[in-house]
Amino acid sequence: MRIKNITKKTLLAENAKLCKNIFSKSLGLMFSKPQSLIFIFKKEKIIPLHMFFVFYPIDVLFLDKDKKVAEVKENFRPFEFYTPKNKALFIIELQQNTIKKTKTGIGDKINFK
Repeated sequence: MRIKNITKKTLLAENAKLCKNIFSKSLGLMFSKPQSLIFIFKKEKIIPLHMFFVFYPIDVLFLDKDKKVAEVKENFRPFEFYTPKNKALFIIELQQNTIKKTKTGIGDKINFK
């Protein structure tokens, strides 16, 4: 799947994988090579993340029900925890520095297909 920032007209990721079931959500990026993932949840909620067994830093976007950026976490490092302050319906995990390179920020509209 391609992930685009509609607001800034930039490409965030080319071949992102979709994580909808409990197994793919639980596994995430653990024991994998760098790639982009899209997590889809049933309802908006606070979704804490961890980086256990992910051996490289990533950038994370938390999107609301309208696919607008509600929160960003740059340079999320291996073996760290993060609890966002805002609810999200979608989480997008991207390669490190993607947020900075694309100037993606709070309120930007994101699209993936």
